[in-house]
Amino acid sequence: MIPVDAQTMFEVAPRFSGSLAEKQRAIVTEVGAVLAPTLARYGIDTRLRIAHFLAQTCHESAGFRTTEEFASGDRYEGRQDLGNTQPGDGRRYKGRGLLQLTGRANYRDLGTRLGIDLEGDPEAAAEPVLSLTIACEFWKKNKVNAACDLDDVVRVTRIVNGGTNGLADRRELTARAKAAIARLEGIRILGEDPPSQGRPVLRRGSRGDAVVELQRLLQKLGFMVAVDADFGPGTEVAVAAFQRGQKLDVDGIVGQKTWVALDAALKKRK
Repeated sequence: MIPVDAQTMFEVAPRFSGSLAEKQRAIVTEVGAVLAPTLARYGIDTRLRIAHFLAQTCHESAGFRTTEEFASGDRYEGRQDLGNTQPGDGRRYKGRGLLQLTGRANYRDLGTRLGIDLEGDPEAAAEPVLSLTIACEFWKKNKVNAACDLDDVVRVTRIVNGGTNGLADRRELTARAKAAIARLEGIRILGEDPPSQGRPVLRRGSRGDAVVELQRLLQKLGFMVAVDADFGPGTEVAVAAFQRGQKLDVDGIVGQKTWVALDAALKKRK
């Protein structure tokens, strides 16, 4: 089981301030505490499956800061395709949860699957922990894992969204999720120190200040890489070439052994 948790969710999501940050923190804290075992129970247990799940739920919940649709739900009033047959159903069964469960029929169906009366108590779908389970149940019902295994962001998005709304953001979030999970796997598999005790494990898809530091080190060592904070294919090729020259495992992953070798190589050049 990959030990994804609240910290992983924070690494994927955009950061907010003030009341928005408080809302995000409350949701992430609750969901993060049960994230890994819940995902594992639903077979969302590989790097790709977890990455796509985190990306899609992050986008649908506006960066993990809400489990209820911002709009009133009036636009769903009278939607027969959603099972909204009674006056007020639009608002009553508006989008809730990490994947925005919408419509009386869907509340009834997911509630039946979980043995919960969501049709009678639709607001319960907004509770963070339950919203995670509902999202996983949707994932299972719609066989989203198959699209994840193909790493097909477009197909996953179509299943979740019904179209490709927000595709660019979903693609970006998927890349961030992959990087966060890769860090966890790097620590677990390679036995490396966590980021708080040393530099983070970096690999293709990683972004941020640590990547900038890596790219500058590579440049100083004579490698032609751009300093753009994005661990793309060019950076990966340079890392692999450096590792080969240092007789390290050539995997394109910058763990603690590679960081140490980079520092040592730079000192020799001075």
